[in-house]
Amino acid sequence: MTRRLPGVLAGLLLVGLLAGCGAADAPGGGESRVTGSIRVFAAASLTGSFTRLARDFESEHSGTDVQLSFGASSDLATQIDNGAPADVFASASPVNMRQVVHAGQAAHPVDFARNTMEVAVPRANPGHVQGLADLARDGVKVALCQPQVPCGAVARQVLATAGLTVHPVTEEVDVTSVLTKVTIGEVDAGIVYMTDVRAAGNEVRGIRIPESVNATTSYPIATLRASRNRATAAAFVALVKSARGQRVLASAGFEKP
Repeated sequence: MTRRLPGVLAGLLLVGLLAGCGAADAPGGGESRVTGSIRVFAAASLTGSFTRLARDFESEHSGTDVQLSFGASSDLATQIDNGAPADVFASASPVNMRQVVHAGQAAHPVDFARNTMEVAVPRANPGHVQGLADLARDGVKVALCQPQVPCGAVARQVLATAGLTVHPVTEEVDVTSVLTKVTIGEVDAGIVYMTDVRAAGNEVRGIRIPESVNATTSYPIATLRASRNRATAAAFVALVKSARGQRVLASAGFEKP
């Protein structure tokens, strides 16, 4: 059964479980079978897509359990480097994946998707935001992700390219938190991923950013070296990269890598 887990504390409580879920040998074949539990660390913007893919994976592979932990890629990378138990890392930025690779925690990551930025405003649009430039107007309350978080870094790249100076009233830990601020009307606008605007449905309105100043981010994925269930972790990564996985991601608004 797919479960979402909190941060490091819950993960550490699962060490014993993960240790007992190593890959088993297939009868007569001597090869690892896809079975047991894996824990997937994934960027917050992947919540919808990876929840669906995890359910599909468990249905296809009887006896598997995909435990999902979502958050800012920067935070997840730090948790992995600090020894949090995980089998797969899917990052919203190559920078955070390189951090994990350089620490010796992963090797050979592969890009599986891209995402583009968009301005999100509350449905009623109380700030009368019509375009990116309005975020620099006096009195317009803007939420951004923190600078070290991928959605924050890419948003600031967009603003710099557009030559805009924006002073956010809040800097959030991940893109989900920015979208929440917009949804409940605490801010007039936020810069998030296009996929998050789509996932929010009628709760927010999306305002496109001109292609001339917009920016994208690539999403790499890798099996972690410390995984105690490498066969199942590799099989999940293969699903994400497969044609079926790409269809799920495309339906959420992700672009091909």
